[in-house]
Amino acid sequence: MFKVDIKKELGILPRSIWAFHCNSGSCNGCDIEIVALLTPRYDIERFGMKLVGTPRHADALLVTGPVTKYMTDRLRRVYAQMPNPKVVIVVGNCGASGDVFYKSYNLDGPVDQILPVDVYVHGCPPRPEAIIDGVTKAIAKLEEKRNELLGTGTGGIADV
Repeated sequence: MFKVDIKKELGILPRSIWAFHCNSGSCNGCDIEIVALLTPRYDIERFGMKLVGTPRHADALLVTGPVTKYMTDRLRRVYAQMPNPKVVIVVGNCGASGDVFYKSYNLDGPVDQILPVDVYVHGCPPRPEAIIDGVTKAIAKLEEKRNELLGTGTGGIADV
């Protein structure tokens, strides 16, 4: 076991946000809008957002769709693999409320019944501009959580 200075590690990239995208049962409408963010027209990378291939590198979890029974445990596992501080962004009405699938037999409910949600982006599907607004709010929320971790009484040192 070795010691890590949390203040140094958390201060490296304070304004960037790396996101892992998880489709928990959506119709792919929201997923298409997330992909549109990566194009030069919207250029989400100007805000420091980058989609990553593993939750172990992610600061944010982008969730689309209502949570199906098949995806409940997998979504919790993905969330548990993310390092702190982390934020959850729900993209679309289905993830926020279940929308048209609300009473479906194979749903465990909206995302907030499974994970703590920090930012909701409403729409069916939400426009890329709304997702950008949600990401900027998530960056602010992530910075708040980062500052809370820096202010802990552990002296900034954690065992790894």
